[in-house]
Amino acid sequence: MVEREYADIVQKTNFNEESARIYLTDGSFLEIWLYKHENLMEKYAFHWERRHINGKIFRHDNAPHAKWRRVKTFPKHFHNENESNVIESQIPDDPILATKHFLNFIRKFLKKRESHNNRRLTLPR
Repeated sequence: MVEREYADIVQKTNFNEESARIYLTDGSFLEIWLYKHENLMEKYAFHWERRHINGKIFRHDNAPHAKWRRVKTFPKHFHNENESNVIESQIPDDPILATKHFLNFIRKFLKKRESHNNRRLTLPR
């Protein structure tokens, strides 16, 4: 599903029983760790690694760290651009929907960045 539905942003995938690494066309990667109980995610992390590109990370996870207890969706939370900027996570509890949700976020981010870069290249002098 990932390589087929997200061919515009996915370069390659590696899967094993507990995790997946999805290599993206911009040189970054998405790492997914899932521990399921029935069809729901019991423990998970969706980590988009971009530090080597622009110093940023994006991660949805449900590790119950006490310091994120203030987040309304605790233990679900989202690391937005870095480890310490944590906000509510709206990622679905279904693993397939969660994967699509995050890949759609990545697609939108990359397309916006691509569009911005193209506009800079075509500005009139």
